[in-house]
Amino acid sequence: MTTECSSTEGRRILDFYSGRGRDDRGRTLLDILGWTDTRLEEVHDYIQWLFPLRERSGANPDAPVLDEETIAQFRTDPSLKATLHRSFLRMLAFYGLETGQDGVARAASFEGKSHNWLRPGNHNHLRLTRMLRSLSVLGLEEDALSLLSCLRSIYEAEATTRRSRITPQTFHFWTEAVEK
Repeated sequence: MTTECSSTEGRRILDFYSGRGRDDRGRTLLDILGWTDTRLEEVHDYIQWLFPLRERSGANPDAPVLDEETIAQFRTDPSLKATLHRSFLRMLAFYGLETGQDGVARAASFEGKSHNWLRPGNHNHLRLTRMLRSLSVLGLEEDALSLLSCLRSIYEAEATTRRSRITPQTFHFWTEAVEK
């Protein structure tokens, strides 16, 4: 895997994703992927490393941001894409979702795990927006579209039961994250 990049921030992201680097708290990607769901819920400064964006995070301003060179590396390097996909799968499991023949769907664990995130204004809605945008930017558009399709299904089911734990504004943000 080639992880050459001229920008310091780009190198930090590529090193983290290639297993040679650590985040700003000294954690490796494998450390984070091995966390329990409880730890993923309680810690708020890792998602910016798992799913980097071009914009600096207000929640973790020390996390590096993507540049065009780093984006190009992810989009062309199968190893980087595979590792990003692994991060995607870990977060799906956290949300009670899984991939199958028909794309992302509710897992058997959905009812138990959805209580962590399926409520209005929950910070995990922002995490999902970040995931959708990062996957789209870094070359995993199909994963992003599949996740959006699943979230649409959940959103529509919520609307029919009048629970509305996902606001129209949140769903709009999710849709825009994939379209950008």
